[in-house]
Amino acid sequence: MRTSEKLDELGIVLPPVATPLAAYTPAAKVGTQVWTSGQLPLIDGKLELTGKVGAEVTPEMAKAQARIAALNALAAAAQVAGGVDAITRICKITVFVASAPDFTGQPGVANGASELFGEVFGEQGVHVRSAVGVASLPIDACVEVELVCETA
Repeated sequence: MRTSEKLDELGIVLPPVATPLAAYTPAAKVGTQVWTSGQLPLIDGKLELTGKVGAEVTPEMAKAQARIAALNALAAAAQVAGGVDAITRICKITVFVASAPDFTGQPGVANGASELFGEVFGEQGVHVRSAVGVASLPIDACVEVELVCETA
């Protein structure tokens, strides 16, 4: 099944690629790989919620935000790959989690992104990953997702 068909089956619509907040490009194709810049969980250019996970934001809320950020990363990757069907494998993701000082559940938050890629790509969505706790993220986002994927 083509990736675009799987997205349709799941009822997932890729969002428009987010406008960069500074001097960078959302994604770049290098050989057969696409690398994305960190993508925030923006919806129509805005964050649904802000703050630190383990303080103002619950881990469950942050996991949902990681899924949104992952969709934004997939949209950015698809734009330079020649469409979502050109993406053949998810190689690596990095999920940054703005964390309260005592919060250590970053892997559970990152599952929001990992599970999305598994749903969409199946076995080809299994990837290596880093889940990193940070003091803050741009515009007070609670998560940010980077993606590296393989193309046809």
